[in-house]
Amino acid sequence: MARPIKPRSICEDPKVYYFKPRGIPLRLLEEVLLGSDEFEALKLHDCDNLNQTQAAEKMNISQPTFGRILDRAYKKIAHALVQGKAIRIDKKGK
Repeated sequence: MARPIKPRSICEDPKVYYFKPRGIPLRLLEEVLLGSDEFEALKLHDCDNLNQTQAAEKMNISQPTFGRILDRAYKKIAHALVQGKAIRIDKKGK
């Protein structure tokens, strides 16, 4: 049986929840779901310029867990860009 997921500290909700390729209606696109923890990891690491240890402390998780969350987020975004899919950011508390 898998271990339960430890609650992560998410500081703020995103300003927008969808990104999509221009010129294609959203209803015609497949979407990739970016979790609120993945969004927070990207924000802390790439926008706030925190290293993984500092960012992990802010989220109340271990550095290896933070690294896995960040890696998952990068892969999802890359997949969406390469395959032309929409990115939907999950709302905090869902």
